[in-house]
Formats: sequence, structure tokens, C-alpha cells
Amino acid sequence: MLDLVEPYLPLILSGTLVTISVAILSLSGSLLIGLAGAFLSLAGNDFSRRIVTVYTTLIRGIPDLVLMLLFYFGGQMLLNNLGAATGLWDYVEISAFGAGIVTIAVIFGGYMVETFRGAALAIPKGQIEAGLAFGLSRRRLFTRIIWPQLLGYALPGIGNNWQILMKTTALVSVIGLQDMVFNSFQAGRATRHMFVFMGVAMCLYLVITMILGFVIHALTRRYSLDPAAR
Repeated sequence: MLDLVEPYLPLILSGTLVTISVAILSLSGSLLIGLAGAFLSLAGNDFSRRIVTVYTTLIRGIPDLVLMLLFYFGGQMLLNNLGAATGLWDYVEISAFGAGIVTIAVIFGGYMVETFRGAALAIPKGQIEAGLAFGLSRRRLFTRIIWPQLLGYALPGIGNNWQILMKTTALVSVIGLQDMVFNSFQAGRATRHMFVFMGVAMCLYLVITMILGFVIHALTRRYSLDPAAR
């Protein structure tokens, strides 16, 4: 079996790097979306709260695969139709890498909004009022009181979303991005040993997920608000 897999290892490992890159960049985007959405939901006006509610409802109600295809094919069609109608640009081709990152970030941004929102609501209001009473600026109030507790409350939810996001990266293979799943599938089809190469992809996902689990556990212990959990 090793003789069968060895010639395709560089191809599979290059796909693994693409998968990890998509996961990290998507996670960064989803965290930014989640923080912004939570802020608008808690501190914004009624209009911004409704926008956030509609966004999270749509994201959680539409299958991830549908959104992936919609962003890649539908987004490209929309941009080209707008360009043709306005004459502002010529044909635009969206990269599978960029479309995959944006789609996954938007998908998990909806979940991160609720994660950060719940964490913010868990912070005792009395501490914020006390900080304002002592004359702390909004920046120092955020860095000294809000952010450490927000991170502590949100980390378990972020960890769960991160693990699921990592597995969701497999969807980018359906839009032609040469990630770990796509390259493993091509190797399996070329050798007619699909089970073997899908098994290799499965093992790589398990290894990556286990490493992520250790990282999440360490971060949770580091920033936990419960002294007994450290």
C-alpha cells in the first residue's frame, strides 16, 4: 500500500497546505465578522440588529454546499452581468481559493456572532459600570475588563466552530480548488484505489483535528475564567 501512495504524497501534501491555508484565513475572517456582528447586535440601533438577525438566520438555514456554489458560480455571474450592464469592467473570474475562503468565513461568521454575543452578555454589567465610574477610557475599559472576559467566555464556542470549520474546508473541492480532498480524489481515480486515498485524506483530517484540539484545550486553560480549570 505504501508503494501505491508514495508517488502521490507530494500532491496530497500540497493539497493539505491549501486546506490549512483556507482554514486559517476563513477562521480569521469569521472572527472579524463575528465580533462586528456581535457589536452591532448589542450596541447598534434597531436597523443594525435586524440586519444581523437576518444574516444569522439565513446562514444557519441554508446548506453550506448551496452557499459555496452560490458564491462561486452565482457571484461570478452577478459580477460579469453588472460589468456588462455598466461597462465599468470586463470579464471577471473569481478564484476558487478566494471564493472558498469568503464563503466559509461568511458561513461561520454567522455562528461566531452568536458565540461572541453570548460571551458579551455573560460579562457582569456591574464591572463595566464600575470601570466607567472609576474614569476608565473606553479603550482601557475594553482591554482591561471586557476583552479578557469576552475571550474566556467565547473560547469554548470558538473551539467548537474551529473544529467544524476545518472539516467544512472539504467543500472547496467541489468548486475545483486543489485541496487535500480534491487531490486525494484525483489520485484515487488515477489508480482506481479510491478507498485507499480517501482513507489517507481521512487520516490527515484526523491528525489536523487532533492538533487543533490540543491547541484549543491549551488556550481554553490559559484564558479560562475558572481558576480550577487552569
